[in-house]
Amino acid sequence: MIESVLTGRNAKLSVKITVKALISAAIVALAVLLPQLVHLAAGAQGGTQWLPMYLPVLLGGCLLGWKWGLGVGVLSPVVSFAVTSLAGNPMPAAARLPYMMAELAVFAAVSGLFSKKIVANGWMAFPAVLLAQAAGRLTFLALAAIFQGVSPLSAATVWAQIQTGLPGMVLQALVVPFLVMGLRALLVRDRD
Repeated sequence: MIESVLTGRNAKLSVKITVKALISAAIVALAVLLPQLVHLAAGAQGGTQWLPMYLPVLLGGCLLGWKWGLGVGVLSPVVSFAVTSLAGNPMPAAARLPYMMAELAVFAAVSGLFSKKIVANGWMAFPAVLLAQAAGRLTFLALAAIFQGVSPLSAATVWAQIQTGLPGMVLQALVVPFLVMGLRALLVRDRD
């Protein structure tokens, strides 16, 4: 979506890259901060139930497209792990990190595939988020099934986590599209 808006304003390549890099950095920062706030308010179980890192990543995919979204999806758990490790409480846990990187990369890439369609029709944010969520969660489950012999995460454990995270998924399926549609209305209105 951002790419389309910038192209419509005849922005130079350097401006496009700068704007997308700044938005990406802000989204990654939000993906680090939001889980901390949820954990403070709802405890460790709050993260598993509300999946706070997923919201900024889905937003990033819809706004930035699949390429930049993919970067945000991969970097968000890595940066969170690095920053929280300094405090002695790494989030996500090291065993979960590769899975979360893959899952969030899929979330952002799939939602990012809809970025241009969202510019034309803001309601496309709903299928973007729903398909991204389904693809990401299936990726997580498939990877756990494939690597359960060498990983502490089994497919059964992941399935239980997916069920626990349903409230967060439903909340994000509602909140993210409306955020995207609101931002679209502001950006497209300013473009005209």
